[in-house]
Order: sequence, then structure tokens, then C-alpha cells
Amino acid sequence: MVSTSTKRASLHTLGCRLNQSETLLMQQRLRDEGYEIVPLGESADLGIINTCTVTNLADAKCRQTIRQFVRKNPEAYTAVVGCYSQMGSKEIASIGGVDLIIGNQDKMSVVDFIGQEKNEKPVIIRDKISQSDFSISFVGDAPFNQRANLKIQDGCSFVCSFCIIPFARGASRSRDYQNLIDEAKAKAAQGVREIVITGVNIGTYRTGDADLLRVLEGLNAIDGIDRIRVSSIEPTTIPAELFGLMNDADHALLPFFHIPLQAGSDKVLKEMRRKYTISEYLEFLHRAHDNVEGLYVGSDIMVGFPGETEEEFQETCRVFLDNPFDFCHVFSFSEREGTLAAKREDQVPVEERQRRSAYLRRLSSKKRYDFYEAHLGQTMKVLFENPKPDVWPSYTDNYIRVVAPRDSLNGEDLSNRCAMVTLKRIAADFVEGEIVRMLD
Repeated sequence: MVSTSTKRASLHTLGCRLNQSETLLMQQRLRDEGYEIVPLGESADLGIINTCTVTNLADAKCRQTIRQFVRKNPEAYTAVVGCYSQMGSKEIASIGGVDLIIGNQDKMSVVDFIGQEKNEKPVIIRDKISQSDFSISFVGDAPFNQRANLKIQDGCSFVCSFCIIPFARGASRSRDYQNLIDEAKAKAAQGVREIVITGVNIGTYRTGDADLLRVLEGLNAIDGIDRIRVSSIEPTTIPAELFGLMNDADHALLPFFHIPLQAGSDKVLKEMRRKYTISEYLEFLHRAHDNVEGLYVGSDIMVGFPGETEEEFQETCRVFLDNPFDFCHVFSFSEREGTLAAKREDQVPVEERQRRSAYLRRLSSKKRYDFYEAHLGQTMKVLFENPKPDVWPSYTDNYIRVVAPRDSLNGEDLSNRCAMVTLKRIAADFVEGEIVRMLD
């Protein structure tokens, strides 16, 4: 590979937390090769765009980002990797200036494929995705972040009728247990205090005799890891043992769930090919709330699925309002070529999807406000992150976003430190807090 002693690389991530985790590993590898990492928009010798293809809008954003980088850096070597590369390589290849297109099977080896000069036409590497378990190469000097993503799983075998991800990322497969523990130890040695477990369908993690519970216990045993947060997890894959771990003051697992609902109608769920009924989902939701003190539950809800009636949409709204959800990400249905739902003729008009999305987002904002309001006056533990202008941002264990004034404690550096903070007042999408005492 070409000497990189003075070369600059710009990496950009579109899409999910899993993509973000993978991009950070690519950055580590490039630094190890001698690259300087610079933000998108600055001049660079190399660009790597890690793409998403979950919706038509995601595809459009990917193309826009690629063109933006090429316009700024016409002589740079440009690589496009990930889900959109796996599913839309022809569209990407039509964009002038792209040199390399790699699907999900080989994207973590992108640095090995980077050439010395630009190509006349893009090289496309889009192999069939392996179904075997995997390991990830990593180094211990990644850019520091108090909350670090840890990829434990990839792919999905559920094949919901609206979802392209099983085709873009392949069947469910798990990361070697010792490999992920070794990366977590490296992050802890660097000073990382919170690990966020990521993957496509993390509740299906199985390799050898290890499962999700084994992962949680292994991470909890690592010195320096004070917090473990589980990212989005399918409701049918959550072991009930997590309740006890969340309640255990000596365990790092936080009282937080993000559990996709997608719809509040059994008819729509069946047509989506989801693996639960509304009653089954709500039985678990209420059991979790009854057993975990201070639990926060977020969700994903899709509106405008083909054939969804106004009555069925209102049924979804009632399920969300009348049950202990605290927030939801709202997605408008997007036709994805290759999925069963895209072939249906009873598509909901785009304008109606947008109306339903806006309505449900307002309901979600109100629910989050109510959750924050219920905690005002309480003194809660937070982990401070890097400072913003005038404030120190942080999150409580149950994911309330709290800020303290930048001049707290006479301007002392609070980054990556824990404190007890009293929640005083709600401001926009966060809560203003007053530091009671530092914990370290």
C-alpha cells in the first residue's frame, strides 16, 4: 500500500449505531497506517463513506454525501462501503469519482483494498455474506469516547416483510466471545466507562456456550466499566434475567430498554411478519416495568405500512399512549425493492404517511416530557461527557439527558466523571441539573 506518512482521511457514517461502531474501527486501522483523520468537508486524500440503505431517503443521503466529498476532493481516493454498497452498487458506480465499492462482507478490510491512484471505473467487491461467526481486529488507541459502542452481533434471520437488512447484512451471526471481551478491556484501559452493546439483532447472540447473559457478565467483570447499556433489542429475544441485573446495585447493566413495537395492530404486525402479538408484547412490557425500578423504555414505530387504515393507526397511538412507553422513534414506511411489502398494491399515500408521522412524533415528545417531569426533584447519578458551550452534558442511568452549567465547581473539568445531580427544570429535550456532589 502507498506510503501514508502525511495523508489525510475523512470517514463519514450514515445510519445506525452499528455503523458508527464499525467506522470507529476503520479509523483505528487508518491511524495505525499513519493517516490523519479529518472531518468531512476538509481536504483529504482518502474518503470512506459507510452507508445505510434502510429507506429510500437513506439511499439519497448516501449519494448526496458521496457527491459532497468528491466535489471537495476530486483527486482523493473514494471508497463507499456498507449496506447501500451491498444493495445498490450500480447506483453508486454511476457517481463520478468513486473508486471502490465494498459490500458488508469485506468492508472492515477496506484499508487493504485502497489503491495508490484513482481508478478509471469503480472496483466493486460485493461477495456473498458469510453465515459464520466472526472476530474483529482492533487496536487500543481509538478516539476516546465516554460511551463506546461494542459490536457483538451482525445480520438478522427474522426477515420482516418491510426490511432490507437481512439481505444487506446477511443472516444472524455472532462475534467470538473472547474477541469482544478483549476489545472491551482495551476500551476500559483507555478510560471508557460506559459500553453500549450493538448489533442488528443482539438478543440472538449465540456462540459456543456464550449468550447475551454471558456477554453481560463478562463485561461487568471488567475493571473500569461502570455502565453497560443494551441498544435496540427484539422483544422476543430478551431474557427475563435482565430484570434482576438491572436492579442489582453491584451490576453495571442500566435500567434501559429500546424495544421495537412497529405497530399497535395485530393485523399489521402479522402482515409485517413480526414474531409477537400486541398482548404478548404488552405482557412483557408491563412485567419489565413491574420488576425494574426507574426503567426507561423507548421504541420504534412504523406508520403507513401498506394497507394500514386510519383505525389501525389510531390503535397504534392508543397502545403507545396507554402503556409505559417513554419515547418512540417514528419511521414512515419506505418501499424497499426486494421486500414483500414493496410489492403490495395498497400503499398508503406519502402525504398520509407524513401526517401520521408528525402526529405520532408529537405524542412521543409529550411522553418524554412526562417521563422527565416525573423525575424532577430527584437526585440521580450521571456520567458527564465532553463539554459543550456553557454546559456539561450527561445522561442518568435511565437515559434522561441532563446538563449542568459549565462554570459548576469553579470551572473544574468534569468530563468522564460521575456525579449526583438534582434534576431542576425541563428545557427543550433535556433537564437542567444542579450538582450535589462528585463521586470521583
